[in-house]
Amino acid sequence: MQSTKSKLHKIAVGGGCHWCTEAVYQSLKGVSKVEQGFISSSGSNTSFSEAVIVHFDKEVIGLAAIIEIHLHTHSSTSEHGMRSKYRSAVYTFSKDQALDVEKIINELQEGFEHKIITEVLPLVDFKSSEKQFANYYFNNPQKPFCQNYIEPKIQLLLQRFSNRIDANKIRRQDAVALNP
Repeated sequence: MQSTKSKLHKIAVGGGCHWCTEAVYQSLKGVSKVEQGFISSSGSNTSFSEAVIVHFDKEVIGLAAIIEIHLHTHSSTSEHGMRSKYRSAVYTFSKDQALDVEKIINELQEGFEHKIITEVLPLVDFKSSEKQFANYYFNNPQKPFCQNYIEPKIQLLLQRFSNRIDANKIRRQDAVALNP
């Protein structure tokens, strides 16, 4: 439960591999914790899909920035055969939060060439990933998966959202690119 007095909030996002999404949000200022796992929603979205829960300080990074980064770091405008495993979604914890997210996505739509397909869904259930997979990118930066799939997302963050990056959180070579 989120207190209205608290600066800490949470939102869940999914769209690609949760290892990728975890690394993106772990790199940001104002993000205090990222829980990697599987989320189910309601209706036709009851199957579990890879996602993360992002805990953030709204005074450092707002919900709009969280959503904008999400839309730019996965295929938020295209359908593909793996959408049941990698549902493009923002999972919310309240009806008010869902309305806020829908408004943000509508406002961001003009910056995209194609229609954003990302759904706004209630978070119904969450199952954590196995502990051995936590902090996957930062524990395994040289693995081919990290180099081929996660590193390009980190580079996109550095290029497009450098003001949001916490240089103390990202890998040393990425930090050099951020502060040459």
